Amino acid sequence: MLSAALSALLGLALLALDQWVKRYITLTLPLGETRPLLPGLVELKTVHNYGAAWSSFSGMRWLLVAATSLIVLALLVLLVRRTVRHPLGVLAGCLIVSGGLGNILDRLRLGYVVDMFNFQFMDYPVFNVADMCIVAGCVLGLVYYQWFYEKYDRRKADGNPDAPSGGD
Repeated sequence: MLSAALSALLGLALLALDQWVKRYITLTLPLGETRPLLPGLVELKTVHNYGAAWSSFSGMRWLLVAATSLIVLALLVLLVRRTVRHPLGVLAGCLIVSGGLGNILDRLRLGYVVDMFNFQFMDYPVFNVADMCIVAGCVLGLVYYQWFYEKYDRRKADGNPDAPSGGD
């Protein structure tokens, strides 16, 4: 239970950080301009993203809000109902929820998502803190599912929803 509370607090802190960074960038770096962050690696670049990753679904604001909201809601249900109990799975869910909420807030408030981190050493879309939370949450979620779900959170076939399927 403590790990769930810590994961939720981390998710809230990262959501606040995401919104603060987006506000700071919007106020201090004009659209399209750049500023070095880690020279040769990462620069700050203000971008308005009207789509999702790689600008897919560009201009489909309400579809993106609806799809992201459904994913966030489904994860919240899994977390609140304690369907996912292992700390790694809980952390993964909280990170994805945090990132999803950060981008939903932008789309609702602004009509686009503010992105600012640009890799200088490779061709990769500009991204933000919320995107980092989503990617990290998905990676951790895959690790959780691959190595921990079966042992700790999978339900037995006998209908007892509180008993994990694996042994210790």
